[in-house]
Amino acid sequence: MLYQINKGTFSYGADTVFSNIQFEVRDTEKIAIVGRNGCGKSTLLKVILGELSLDHGTIHKMNGITIGSLKQEVFHDDHRILKDELMSVYDELIELQNELDKTAALMAEDYSDKVMERYASLQHQFEERGGYTYQSELMNVLTRFGFDEEDLNRSVGTFSGGQRTRLAFVKLLICKPDILLLDEPTNHLDLETIKWLEGYLKRYPKAVVVVSHDRAFLDEMADVIYEIEFEEMTRYTGNYTSFVQQKRINQESLEKTYRNQQKEIERLNALIERFRYKKNKAAFAQSKIKYLERMDKVELSESDNKKFKAHFTCARKGGKNVLEVKDLSIGYDHSLAEVNLKVMQAQRIAIIGKNGHGKSTFVKTLMGLVEPLQGEIMFGHQIDTGYFDQQLIEFSGDKTVLEDIWNENPDMSMTEVRTLLGSFLFSADDVFKSVSVLSQGEKVRLYFCKLVLKKANLLILDEPTNHLDILGKEALEDALLDYDGTLLFVSHDRYFIRKIATSILKIEDGTATYYPYSYDEYLNEVNPVIEPASFKKKSESKPLQNTTVKPRKPSPSDMKKMEAKIEAKELELEELRELRFEPEYYQDSTKMQELDEKIDDLVNEVAKLMETWEEMMELME
Repeated sequence: MLYQINKGTFSYGADTVFSNIQFEVRDTEKIAIVGRNGCGKSTLLKVILGELSLDHGTIHKMNGITIGSLKQEVFHDDHRILKDELMSVYDELIELQNELDKTAALMAEDYSDKVMERYASLQHQFEERGGYTYQSELMNVLTRFGFDEEDLNRSVGTFSGGQRTRLAFVKLLICKPDILLLDEPTNHLDLETIKWLEGYLKRYPKAVVVVSHDRAFLDEMADVIYEIEFEEMTRYTGNYTSFVQQKRINQESLEKTYRNQQKEIERLNALIERFRYKKNKAAFAQSKIKYLERMDKVELSESDNKKFKAHFTCARKGGKNVLEVKDLSIGYDHSLAEVNLKVMQAQRIAIIGKNGHGKSTFVKTLMGLVEPLQGEIMFGHQIDTGYFDQQLIEFSGDKTVLEDIWNENPDMSMTEVRTLLGSFLFSADDVFKSVSVLSQGEKVRLYFCKLVLKKANLLILDEPTNHLDILGKEALEDALLDYDGTLLFVSHDRYFIRKIATSILKIEDGTATYYPYSYDEYLNEVNPVIEPASFKKKSESKPLQNTTVKPRKPSPSDMKKMEAKIEAKELELEELRELRFEPEYYQDSTKMQELDEKIDDLVNEVAKLMETWEEMMELME
């Protein structure tokens, strides 16, 4: 057990965030914490980090464990060269490498068992801590977050705020804390980077705790789900889809048990009423009364499934040809891409691609917020547009939620406005909140409320699921699937794209390519090769240049030890695979699942050992 909270309770003033919870981090578990916005997920991460203290309960953690999270203030010297900043993570490893080299040199003169044993111990530590692969891993992580080798020679202060955030992410990943804490790590990452990150975290050699609303991401990397709901916490084994199924089955089972118990209570009460006034049956009735008093009553636990309800409609249908873009060059001081696109009525087009390649610039150009560099934009007959952008939700001023909607729609009655706001979860005193104090999720809901009132037949949405919790995303999906207008949207949320899009526009590397089919069909068409492992292929990885420390050349003895280790693990793997044909396993689904998990873990371990062996071979040549 790395970390445990036992009967933990935390409150902000009179408001309890969570109560009497049990939370554990074991070994190399990949844990996701889910729940609606405001339920206490980020608060729990702060408790784990030690930034907040529990009101009640105890915390136990293994001695010496390191816990790491993404922090903006990770770089303290703006003048320091990035290469030196990142290589400082490996100071202990480099010191170990120097000790290994000194001991290797000593062995040329001293053949004693003591020296040999010290060398073997140092070599084992060096290998276990990634001594042969750390430089290629650093370059892999760095390039995946949009940087290149030349950036290593820049001072930290020359990077923008967004770049520094990504560099902080790089430094956190290469530090490899025993428990890695991540709060919404996929926000503002493009699809390719998200896919790489989920593979990296899945194979991360230590524990990971993630707060995320990205369902596809959680399906790929999580093996344990903790849900916070109504101040309570429940643990589920499996990924997000498995959690949803388990929760539904548990709820159905509870409801069935509750109904059966209610029938039994009703039957017993009928018997009591029938016999309680008869002398020869009074004792029997009294025994049933005592039985009912002792009965452990089943209580139905509510599930927090409350969602906003949006109903996007069109004031008029508009023409069949909604939008045509011809030779449109988009960008600011230079062209990011050239786009040709024809949009027909009722299409739902997802705009995807790497960050910085022109997705948001394209939709801003369509809305007239950015001037086109060249080309034509032609909207069809009677096309009314509704536009959503994260920047638009930054409401300010002293207006209340009620006033903000009513001032823009004075023909609506008070009842109509409050009914509409209620459908977006602004009820009771919530409507009198100042728009300036709303949370990001509340601001998104308020802007969707305005979009509903526009009754546009073309919706153009830029990252509409950001700041929405999972229930909010589901509500938006339901609304857009019922919408009879046309939809263009930018998103990195694969689950959302998969559910909504009927076609794909990919803007990347200066070109815009249209795919007239769903997201899954698009994936089958392009068949992108994205490495699931945490290291690049040997031919792609580059060692750091101009560093003062050279990777140590492994000895023939090192190679033999590594080959023996690989052979032993492969033999162990074959033995586990043979167990699949034993009745003890194929007749027990639970045991078979556990066996499959062990086999998967061992396959990954063998792959990692082979990766290290290849790196060692390269150093030998």
